[in-house]
Amino acid sequence: MTSRRKIRELIIQFLYQWEMNKESPFEQILSLFWDVAEIKEEDKKVVEEWIRDIIKRKKTIEEKINSYIKNWSLDRLAIVDKCILMLGIYEILYRKDIPPAVTINESVEIAKKYSTEASGKFVNGVLDAIRKESGRQAWVTSS
Repeated sequence: MTSRRKIRELIIQFLYQWEMNKESPFEQILSLFWDVAEIKEEDKKVVEEWIRDIIKRKKTIEEKINSYIKNWSLDRLAIVDKCILMLGIYEILYRKDIPPAVTINESVEIAKKYSTEASGKFVNGVLDAIRKESGRQAWVTSS
C-alpha cells in the first residue's frame, strides 16, 4: 500500500496538471497522468476515486477557497497552493474518516515541499479556518 502522503502528492500533481491543461478533456489528462505516475496498481483506484470526487466538487471547493483568501483572488493564487487547498478542503469537508489535524499537517508539509515556507503558513491558516467553520474537531473522525 502506498503511503497516504504519496497518495496526496499524486492527487495534487494530477490537479496541477489538470489546472494547466483545462482545455484538454479530463479523461485524456487522466490517461496521460497514469502513463507517468509512479503508483502501485492497487492504489490507482483510490487515487482516481478521490480525483473524480474532487473534480465533481470543484466549484464548491473553489468558492470555499475564495471566501477565505482576503485581498486576493483565486486566479492570482499559485496553482500548486490552489491544488493543495483543493485537496485539503475536500478532506476536511468530505472525508470524515480523516482527522482534520492530519489533513492540515499533511497539507502544510506538502506546501513546504512543493511551494514555499510562506505557502505552508498560508495553507495552515486557510484550512484551519475551514475546519473551525465545519464544526469538526481537529483530532476526531466521524463515522
